[in-house]
Amino acid sequence: MQGCSIERPCVYASRHPIETGRLMTKTSLSLDTSPAIYVEHLRKEYGSKVAVQDLSLQVERGEVFGFLGPNGAGKTTTIKMLNGLVRPTSGRLSVLGRPLGDREAKKRIGFLPELFRFHEWMRAEEFLDFHGSLYGLSRGERKQRIPEALKLVGLEGRSRSRLRTFSKGMLQRIGIAQAVLADPLLVFLDEPTSALDPLGRRDVRDIIRTLQERGVTVFLNSHLLGEVEAVCDRVAIIKDGEVAALGPKAGLLGGEHVVEVWVTDMPERLLHEVRRRYRVVGAEARGQGQARGPAPTGGRAPVAVNTECRLSLHLSNGEAPALVELLVGGGARVHEVTPRQRSLEDLFVDVVQVGGDR
Repeated sequence: MQGCSIERPCVYASRHPIETGRLMTKTSLSLDTSPAIYVEHLRKEYGSKVAVQDLSLQVERGEVFGFLGPNGAGKTTTIKMLNGLVRPTSGRLSVLGRPLGDREAKKRIGFLPELFRFHEWMRAEEFLDFHGSLYGLSRGERKQRIPEALKLVGLEGRSRSRLRTFSKGMLQRIGIAQAVLADPLLVFLDEPTSALDPLGRRDVRDIIRTLQERGVTVFLNSHLLGEVEAVCDRVAIIKDGEVAALGPKAGLLGGEHVVEVWVTDMPERLLHEVRRRYRVVGAEARGQGQARGPAPTGGRAPVAVNTECRLSLHLSNGEAPALVELLVGGGARVHEVTPRQRSLEDLFVDVVQVGGDR
């Protein structure tokens, strides 16, 4: 396999070579209608360890894309490959319609890594000026964009403050500022709200929505699934280095509800029957007792019951009445049935709870 570098950005694998093409200018990158990210059969090995198994996905221009998975699933390695920091073992990928390593494309990508160490002796404006020069921005462009970036993240009053005086949340904000400084077409945010309080997380959501309004594509990785659910158009959940679920939020979460049921005098045989017929994702039984139930030879006989039982079930639309009928017909006393919309957390747990993580 040939080596990859900025000077030779096109070849990443003998199985799936990426074709080269004409060099795109900043304007042509903006007008290009190809996907913001295209990944096909991406694989990364570290010796005998496989970090990313066989990853394929596509991110469209202007969307906010959530990238989720358990620890060790290959998220960070994938993000590093998409930013040109790690070379894939095999597979095919492009960013902003260009092979990874294309200089003009890299100028239009912003990146906030999960683990960062900034130059703490610098003032905020000096830090952004330094990163602006790395992007190739002119002095005039930097002078205009630095105040705009600081205002966007709520740090306009701290431009002269040294980074060593910043809290962890403020450092997170200045990191987002450097990621959006160069007017990017694509921004990678890896755990951007991990150090923020609820107000700070809300501000980041507003920033992400503002970026999307400007036509920027946002690739968001976060363990705070509520944040992802609030802002993302589409979501991918990866497990063991492969995509396990992918699609629009409505498509992934629609069609099923989570129903919480509180019952008493729940016979054990009835609980087993409920588990057989429905997808029970949680069951908490408290206390054991006896109640009068049908005997095999006729009449009534003592049967083992759970004095109190709380169940969580995934039900399709229209299944709740049949569930209640089954419970009441089986001798249980139903006190409460509470439906709620299935959340991204519910989906995430369903996808990743079987088997181990890489």
